[in-house]
Amino acid sequence: MTKNRLLLIDGSSVAFRAFFALYNQIDRFKSPTGLHTNAIYGFHLMLDQMMKRIDPTHILVAFDAGKTTFRTEMYADYKAGRAKTPDEFREQFPFIRQMLDAMGIPHYELDQYEADDIIGTLDKMAERTEIPFDVTIVSGDKDLIQLTDDNTVIEISKKGMAEFEEFTSAYLMEKMGITPRQFIDLKALMGDTSDNIPGVTKIGEKTGLKLLAEYGSLEGIYEQIDQMKPSKMKENLINDKEKAFLSRTLATIDTQAPIAIGLDDLIYGGPDVETLGRFYDDMGFKQLRAQLGSQVKQEEVQVNYTSVTHITEEMLNADQFFYFEILGDNYHKEDLVGLAWGDERAIYVGGPDLLDSPVLRNFLQEIPLKTYDFKRGKVLLSRMGIDLSHPRFDSRLAKYLLSTVEDNEITTIANLYGQTRIDPDETVYGKGVKRGLPETAIFHRHLAQKLQVLLETEAPMLAKLEDNQQLNLLFDMELPLANVLAKMEIAGIKVEARTLQAMQAENDLLIDQLTQQIYDLAGEEFNINSPKQLGTILFEKMGLPLEFTKKTKTGYSTAVDVLERLAPIAPVVSKILEYRQITKLQSTYVIGLQEAIMADGKIHTRYVQDLTQTGRLSSTDPNLQNIPVRLEQGRLIRKAFVPSLEDSLLLSSDYSQIELRVLAHISQDQHLIEAFQQGADIHTSTAMRVFGIEKAEDVTPNDRRNAKAVNFGVVYGISDFGLANNLGISRKEAKNYIDTYFTRFPGIKQYMENIVREARDKGYVETIYHRRRELPDINSRNFNVRNFAERTAINSPIQGSAADILKVAMINLDKAIEDAGLKTRMLLQVHDEIVLEVPMDELDTIRSLVKETMESAIRLSVPLVADENAGQSWYEAK
Repeated sequence: MTKNRLLLIDGSSVAFRAFFALYNQIDRFKSPTGLHTNAIYGFHLMLDQMMKRIDPTHILVAFDAGKTTFRTEMYADYKAGRAKTPDEFREQFPFIRQMLDAMGIPHYELDQYEADDIIGTLDKMAERTEIPFDVTIVSGDKDLIQLTDDNTVIEISKKGMAEFEEFTSAYLMEKMGITPRQFIDLKALMGDTSDNIPGVTKIGEKTGLKLLAEYGSLEGIYEQIDQMKPSKMKENLINDKEKAFLSRTLATIDTQAPIAIGLDDLIYGGPDVETLGRFYDDMGFKQLRAQLGSQVKQEEVQVNYTSVTHITEEMLNADQFFYFEILGDNYHKEDLVGLAWGDERAIYVGGPDLLDSPVLRNFLQEIPLKTYDFKRGKVLLSRMGIDLSHPRFDSRLAKYLLSTVEDNEITTIANLYGQTRIDPDETVYGKGVKRGLPETAIFHRHLAQKLQVLLETEAPMLAKLEDNQQLNLLFDMELPLANVLAKMEIAGIKVEARTLQAMQAENDLLIDQLTQQIYDLAGEEFNINSPKQLGTILFEKMGLPLEFTKKTKTGYSTAVDVLERLAPIAPVVSKILEYRQITKLQSTYVIGLQEAIMADGKIHTRYVQDLTQTGRLSSTDPNLQNIPVRLEQGRLIRKAFVPSLEDSLLLSSDYSQIELRVLAHISQDQHLIEAFQQGADIHTSTAMRVFGIEKAEDVTPNDRRNAKAVNFGVVYGISDFGLANNLGISRKEAKNYIDTYFTRFPGIKQYMENIVREARDKGYVETIYHRRRELPDINSRNFNVRNFAERTAINSPIQGSAADILKVAMINLDKAIEDAGLKTRMLLQVHDEIVLEVPMDELDTIRSLVKETMESAIRLSVPLVADENAGQSWYEAK
């Protein structure tokens, strides 16, 4: 029999917790009208989490009706002495109820009773139904623990809005050694200062638990009190007997409250998305609004458009937006299914055959365009013989700069900045294999809606970019870069399949050898790729130390960190690690890259410009940024990457220690700046300062390696535990390294403290170029969550600025090559590296041009240094 799932929430308690969980960010949480919204938002976060996890069939949020209840009639001082409710909290209560209404979540309060009594009554009601209920009760107050039983779980919030302690009868017995009924007697004995329940003088939790363990109940204590040895505790028990029984009455939840609702009133039917969307708008909850996506019907804005089958010059002008409807990510000609263009005066839509028009083709190649996802359009249209001109504005990139929290789809842009409703793509095209074009009228209307959104959201996004000082970031960096990246994707890089095939054969032999060696060392054959079988072999048959692993439901953990700790004491584990590396290399890269080679003999990786939070580019289909280089077999893969032109070489140029140079600039640490200005090896210099070595020649390779780990580890927020693990030293030594580092480089310590403080105040950090990284968890009360946000605050300006500098260098280099009329082409960008295809007769020119361009991309407090090398393959060049 299917059970119902009832979720009961102590609304007053949870709202109070939500208010203080986000209290440090209260100035950030304000509606457009100035209403504080931190409690509303925090309450919503908790609800979201609980709804997803529990998926209730029935739900209720219960609130306290007021300060006066039947308990205050018994004891006038009940809950007396509580601090006055902050006005900032009180003003949010009506809107929490409004939010619950929009979310379709019933709420209830009852005069003279508390939320606990409503919850207790409904909980007992659920026990008496024909169809059983699983009940989950959520509160920030432990009073409700007394309700737990076989069908009822109590979840008490611990930290912030995300951590809960789950109480069942078994857990209560394990944790405290008492039953739910005894929990009430414990409150009777020890009282409750938060509710001003008196209890018995000088009896706390420890003594109360001891008494209940010995006597079983409050009645049992008083029935046998005469047998107790004389003591101050006995005297207090006798003197406060009336208080003890009164306290129990006050602490006992009334499960027979005269509520005017039943379980049928609590059936959850889902939100009213339109009302909820308007509520989010009123509160300024843009991210929540965006997450509603296509569920919310936006304001019905009539979109007027003209369907056309041919184009005249009068239909085109330089101020129009252009939108290319592309289905799929492979950039096949067939993926382009339609286009729309226009301005406030007229919108035109049509099919891809319009691109056969010489009028349109010439226009697209001559006029800088305002569009959405220019790079994608340029790459696809190049396969139709059209070379799009430069981007003038790009809505997708503008949205990405404004916020990296949501995606950058047109529907999201519409939700955040527009008024026009867009029919969801899934509604228009269908899903999966059934996806296809609808009838022309529906399809053209869909394109027109998207074009209308692009038109109406340009001005608001530009205004916000200006407020953020990000216009230069869009117009001088991201838009020119989109054009550069498109040209790189179109060019592709030649990859020799025969080189990869030879590697595949060699790796097959190596994998066979490793497999046999592993079998010999293990004493039997087994599935090396099965974690369960591997765990059994290592920890049961071979008896390796269990303290290196942990037992899970599926067996022993054989994760990389477990195997790396075991490798020094078990030769078989070293072979298993090597086997894993080679098989991963073989399947993902040696074989995977062969499958990515196109008919022209090249791989055309796709650069994702609007994905990462830091601004770094990512590569996909295939990912060329993750080819392993630690193993020689990984480095050898680059031998397959070669020039496509005769008498040409590949030239690789990358920045030397750019992130540490950025750190020197933004921290203004004089010791770090001095080392870079003097051209010293930074890791050797750090080793000397941290390890107390006077001469550079006395720094050993191991000293330098350790200093390098400290340099990068400390900057990225590594703990003494993490550094000790990396270097194989004690935590005490690691802590000493870190403390000494901050002493020797005080500017870095100051930077880290300042940037975290700034992040707490603003809710975001910025790169040198004003690229933002939002940090919603920077003031979280959960230590782990907050600690991660703080590390992110420290790292993002460094990593993001380094990425921005490389983007500037790519733009400048592309322009310099074009202005000089050279045949050299940029082909790849991998982290801090640029790979170019260079004709032999241009090599000397390009060497100096690349070095000069990269090193002059920005003026920092320390010099930028670029190292370049050329060869017959990427392997030789690198």
